[in-house]
Amino acid sequence: MLTTEQLLAFLAAAILLTLSPGPDNMMVLGIGMAKGRLRGMAFGLGCALGCLSHTLLAALGVSALIAASPVAFTALKICGGLYLAWMGFNAIRSRGGANASRVEGVTESARTLFFRGVFANAINPKVVLFFLSFLPQFVASQRGDANLQIALLGLAFTAQAAVLFGLLGYFSGAVGGWLSRRPRAGMWLDRIAGTIFIALGLRLIVAR
Repeated sequence: MLTTEQLLAFLAAAILLTLSPGPDNMMVLGIGMAKGRLRGMAFGLGCALGCLSHTLLAALGVSALIAASPVAFTALKICGGLYLAWMGFNAIRSRGGANASRVEGVTESARTLFFRGVFANAINPKVVLFFLSFLPQFVASQRGDANLQIALLGLAFTAQAAVLFGLLGYFSGAVGGWLSRRPRAGMWLDRIAGTIFIALGLRLIVAR
């Protein structure tokens, strides 16, 4: 099981990264602003639940690599650390995330948008790499059963994403207007998140 300190540290990083402007939350905002809060909330919930497939892959993949090949696991750590650092560098260079003001061609029902969000997130290879790199950062090896810890962390990430994406969809008009009036707010969220990505990437590379 996870300790309270372990879970709180993970949630703090996960919430900030979820709120940092990116394709998923900007689409939730855009759909909510263009087609109403119900559709925005449905798409956001679908995106969040799509994370469950990546949680399963991360739990099974990391534990299998540990058992099969320490060398392969070390290579995964280094590649994952470089990937996180690269994401962080690009986030710091960002000017505030994607534009949520327009979402073209969104005419689907709330049900269709929900499954569209699940599918889009589940097949995204960048999210797979992110989960493989991010979740193991918060595993306490001394507590054993790394795959169970990864699964619980993935569930926690999915839960907070569902809540935050749901709130973004519900308050999409107000949030979108606030971001459009304060473009520097999105830029600073990106910079903070980027710094966290770089720090986690370096930690993953040097950790034994």
